Amino acid sequence: MSIAKRINLLVLAITAVAVAFVLLFSTQRQYLSDRDTLLESSASYLRSQPQLQYEIYAGNTDALKDSLQALLGLSRAAAFAAIYDVDGQNMTSMIRGPGIARPALGQLRRGASPVESTVGLADGGRLSDRMPLLSIILASDKGLHQTLPVFALINPGREGLSRSDFEQALMRPSQANSLHVVGFVQLSINRWTLLSEGLYELLPLFGACLIFVLLSTIVTRRITQSITSPLSRLHQLANDIADGRFASRVEASDGGEVKEIMFALDHILGDLDSYRSRISVDHRLLSLKVEERTEQLSRRNQELNRAVREVSHTRNELRKLAYFDALTSLPNRRLFSEQLALLIRLAKRNNQILGLMFLDLDNFKRINDSLGHRAGDLLLKEVASRLSSCVRESDVVAHYVDSDSRIDVSRLGGDEFTVVLNQLASEEAAGIVARRVIETLTQPMTIDGHELVVTPSIGIAIVPRDGSDVDEVLRCADTAMYHAKASGKNNYLYYTQDMEAAGLDRLRLEAELRKAIEREQLCLLYQPQVDTVTGSVIGAEALMRWEHPELGRVTPAQFIPLAEETGLISQLGEWALGAACQQLLDWDQAGHHLDKVSVNVSASQISEHFISETEALLARTGIAPERVQLEITEGLVMEDSASTIDALKRLRALGLRLSIDDFGTGYSSLSYLSHFPIDELKIDQSFIMDIGKSDNDNSLVIAIIAMARSMGIGVVAEGVESDVQYQFLSAQDTHVIQGFLFSEPLSATDFPRLLDPFHFMGQIQSMPRTLQAASTEVRQIGS
Repeated sequence: MSIAKRINLLVLAITAVAVAFVLLFSTQRQYLSDRDTLLESSASYLRSQPQLQYEIYAGNTDALKDSLQALLGLSRAAAFAAIYDVDGQNMTSMIRGPGIARPALGQLRRGASPVESTVGLADGGRLSDRMPLLSIILASDKGLHQTLPVFALINPGREGLSRSDFEQALMRPSQANSLHVVGFVQLSINRWTLLSEGLYELLPLFGACLIFVLLSTIVTRRITQSITSPLSRLHQLANDIADGRFASRVEASDGGEVKEIMFALDHILGDLDSYRSRISVDHRLLSLKVEERTEQLSRRNQELNRAVREVSHTRNELRKLAYFDALTSLPNRRLFSEQLALLIRLAKRNNQILGLMFLDLDNFKRINDSLGHRAGDLLLKEVASRLSSCVRESDVVAHYVDSDSRIDVSRLGGDEFTVVLNQLASEEAAGIVARRVIETLTQPMTIDGHELVVTPSIGIAIVPRDGSDVDEVLRCADTAMYHAKASGKNNYLYYTQDMEAAGLDRLRLEAELRKAIEREQLCLLYQPQVDTVTGSVIGAEALMRWEHPELGRVTPAQFIPLAEETGLISQLGEWALGAACQQLLDWDQAGHHLDKVSVNVSASQISEHFISETEALLARTGIAPERVQLEITEGLVMEDSASTIDALKRLRALGLRLSIDDFGTGYSSLSYLSHFPIDELKIDQSFIMDIGKSDNDNSLVIAIIAMARSMGIGVVAEGVESDVQYQFLSAQDTHVIQGFLFSEPLSATDFPRLLDPFHFMGQIQSMPRTLQAASTEVRQIGS
């Protein structure tokens, strides 16, 4: 920095400091003056309002609000005003602007007598005229609070006083023996606003100070320029010499030491000029060589950069293929295992809790089969996106982690995902995240124009409670997930040791189920459907049973869900349908005719393959299609997908009869039922069991029967076990009954004895008639 600039800056700094002190002192004095004026004005205003004593005594809030409005109009800095009674209870208040605290009256008047006026801050502190601007800047509350007592010439404690009493006392003030405090007025002032009002009055002073600073700067610049001009010429000459810009001779126009320096420089410049001429040629030759070499190096550098980019791109692509799933961009099994192993070690070292959620999408195969694999891939991408949105903001989705980050979500393959919850506060926190995941994934999503709803089954394993390495923790979470799926799907379960034995039993049961058909361990039992008008069997439901030589009889509740999960249900369903059709033929040859047989069909069986196999079975056996009835679950009807409707219509076109099994548990609407070619509804036995328990249960069954009858659909009541249930259904003209009341499921050998005409008529006629009154009451409910 030059000497002239230093002198100018020094003078400017001194001038600015002096002006700042002047402005600070003037601003402070103006603020104090405005503050005292406003405080005195508010006190004067209250003294000029003698009617306030009666308005406070009478509690006239409208008049008090007018007085507060006038009080706030004294200044823009007046931000809040309130009137209190003599006990300090707020009667009315008015706010004109936010930004300041409104402390209680007792806090402001702490230590003051009732007749004293107070001026202080919100924390109860008193004012100080020393450095008020600094106190305004540093204070957390910018408010200044004044409290004034309101006096009355008569005692306000007397009852029954009127306005005329107060007016007479005001007209004869000399007769008053003493003054009485009737209430208090609080005025809160915004000190910032009061300060800003004073600044407007100081604008001329600010302008004068600014002009003074400018004049000082100009005068100082002129003086320093005349003093330092010769030195500036020498400085410029030195810079020119350093940059190679100089003439052969230097003219000295000044005298004294400057002239001697100029002469010395003239001799030096002469020598430099001759030296410059000698090196000029060498410099040009060297420049040519340098340019040539630089061009060569530039070409080599471009080639190296291009090679580095190609190698980096290839390395990134290889890493992406090795560690990330191509569909969802989430980490694959390999990266997941590496990161999970690292997080487990960190959790052990830091004594922290880590949770692993293993997630599987329920019935995902059905979406692939019905809408195609493209729709399934789009669905998986949407699920991956929603999963990533469910983790904490402090966590990082695995696709974006660096070497120091934590992996959170990974796709292991198919419709399975994992979520790693690191640094959990408690084990219950994993359940909170699982509920959030279920809530997010069950929101409808639109895939290729189809609105789909997917549900997840989630298993949770906790580290270190459930395991200390990747394989062990993953196995525990997987086991818990399968138990969650078996317990009804669309939920989550924590891993427990009890699941281990159940998991081994499940593996064994799955292995045995795969061999059950070829070892002829499966069989069909037949439960009759009785027409209570004729007492004859008009149909039968084929019920699959598994007779295992070691495990004994395995119930359908044990192996049917397992077959659906493992994909064996299609094989079991085709066997059941073929066995039922063959049994009809065997009974026909033995002289026992059965009108129809019903076979349960799983939702996952409804496919192009099933339709073609069913058509081939009918052609191979020669059985009349109308004698075969397929029972489908209500959940399949509720899907209402175009592919499902088309498949059922094609089955109906083959001549097969269609029945909705367990009707009422899926809450189908009339709009759903109207789309499907349904011949029969089977009322779920849970509704039949509730008959007679309450009017609501009875009314629900009546409504189902009436709905089916109005749509021209047949009704079968299954699970009928008591005379009460039978009498109720008979009263509703429901005459096709299935249940233990007539017969339990029988083997193919025992069933033909039920096929004699009017076989159950004797049992029907012998049923007690004591329920006739109940039947009459039921009819009244139905009407």
